[in-house]
Amino acid sequence: MLLTVAVCALLAQTPQPFPKAGAQKPATPAPTQSTKPPVVLPPGVSAPNPATGAPKPGAAPANPTDAPTEAMLGVQLYPDAQFITSFDAGKGQRYYLFGTNTAYAEIANFYRTVLKQKGELIYEEPAILEFDIGKFKEESMAFPPSVTVKDYGWGGSAGYLNPVRGRQPARFKTIIQIVPNPPM
Repeated sequence: MLLTVAVCALLAQTPQPFPKAGAQKPATPAPTQSTKPPVVLPPGVSAPNPATGAPKPGAAPANPTDAPTEAMLGVQLYPDAQFITSFDAGKGQRYYLFGTNTAYAEIANFYRTVLKQKGELIYEEPAILEFDIGKFKEESMAFPPSVTVKDYGWGGSAGYLNPVRGRQPARFKTIIQIVPNPPM
């Protein structure tokens, strides 16, 4: 019985988003089926506009593996940033990961210019810089709306492993995490 409990505990562990400690674990995505069930949107997520088919600002993509648009994120993306994945952050929020092999300093300067703010240095080594893009409301949000840039090439590291096997690049030197403002 002790062995079963230990195995279950190991299988239940999932990676946490950076940089906030003590946050809720992302939900495990449901297995994909060959027939598509009707899309059920989480609370606070707007459905696409039926007239145009375009998502409302702040709305999450219907499928978590679909790349979000700048309009959905509410912030400009670095031009060569590649969408990696998104995770359920809880309380109707998602966070989105993008990777690039552009140097961390260049990405940090891009967002300083675009967002017209200095950003908050969370860690010096490896460098993590966070830009607030909205007001955090603890009662209705799991994460503050923000853009976080992390240097995965620090100290000679090979970088953040691309989770899609065979997809290029195999690793990313810089990761951009975006937590958009929830839709109104």
